[in-house]
Amino acid sequence: MAEEDRHVASMRSGQPNEKAGVPTPEAFRPTAPANPCARDVPRYWHRPAPRYAALDLGTNNCRLLIARPEGAAFKVVDAFSRIVRLGEGVSRSGELCDAAMERTIEALHVCRRKMDDRNVSRARLVSTEACRAARNGPEFLKRIEQETGLKLELLDRQGEALLAAAGCAALADREAASIMLFDIGGGSTELVWLSVRNCGEADIRSRIRAWTSMPLGVVTLAERHGGVHVCGRTFEAMVQETATTLAPFADEARAACAEPGFHLLGTSGTVTTLGGIFLGLERYDRRRVDGLWMQAGEVNEVLQELLAMSYRERAENGCIGRERADLVLAGCAIFEAIRRAFPAPRVRIGDRGLREGMLMEMMREDGVLRRA
Repeated sequence: MAEEDRHVASMRSGQPNEKAGVPTPEAFRPTAPANPCARDVPRYWHRPAPRYAALDLGTNNCRLLIARPEGAAFKVVDAFSRIVRLGEGVSRSGELCDAAMERTIEALHVCRRKMDDRNVSRARLVSTEACRAARNGPEFLKRIEQETGLKLELLDRQGEALLAAAGCAALADREAASIMLFDIGGGSTELVWLSVRNCGEADIRSRIRAWTSMPLGVVTLAERHGGVHVCGRTFEAMVQETATTLAPFADEARAACAEPGFHLLGTSGTVTTLGGIFLGLERYDRRRVDGLWMQAGEVNEVLQELLAMSYRERAENGCIGRERADLVLAGCAIFEAIRRAFPAPRVRIGDRGLREGMLMEMMREDGVLRRA
């Protein structure tokens, strides 16, 4: 255990936080020495940085980030991600299935252990589209709390769009007047038209010009159209379904494309996969993909490369893998519909999103970040 971890662990006390299922900040506030003049008390006594956790339980993935504040941002000290496919079959049956719930509970037990081991002082834990859409979603959230001690918040669509923007906005080109940010999820896709230029430290809410959340994601679209064997006709059908759903927002935000420096900013497994394939990576590397710029022609080439792959080739690709091989083309279809609605000469790729947005919001509220 690192020295900082031992220091925090040695001071741990207090009662569990009922809302988050983790200890309260008071558990990590050490008591000052009773006699500051005592000879055995160090002259300089430092309180270790608090640990924060952000958990995003989506339709396809269960993701956790644990971080501590560092300067004007944060440093990740632990992370966990597992494909649980919680939303499997929800678009057909309207309910979460037993197998998916069991996979999710198992992953959440891992998350709870990590938060305990890392002495988390504050956490925000959210669930998204799968639990919103399923009739038994609220009941499952109660079961999660009973079995893991984690109380998850059912995040609404506006909150999901806001957190995606908060987590990714730092990647926008500062010379652009505005951007279109999008987050392709398992069961929903959020788009945010965001002001950039001369925004300073303005709250992210004041920078949002328009937003939408479509009840379409990689899992729902793949279940409707098929994701294993995808021909050009099937792909185009997925693009057209997405385009129809997107049309009202495309009309509302049509002026975005004409603004100086306009570009797309995408966050999701779909766009990070495209970035990894574009770079020719044998294994996905977040450090090389997060913040990557791709020109429109380069995106076209990678999309064609993916469409030409068989299911087996996708499964064996180090940037896709077997667990996502049947979903990636559905994600590409959503991305293509967004590109057609909002033509842009380039797109920036972010391997970040809701969890980063939650971490930044909690740390700002607690005043533990230094101004840049």
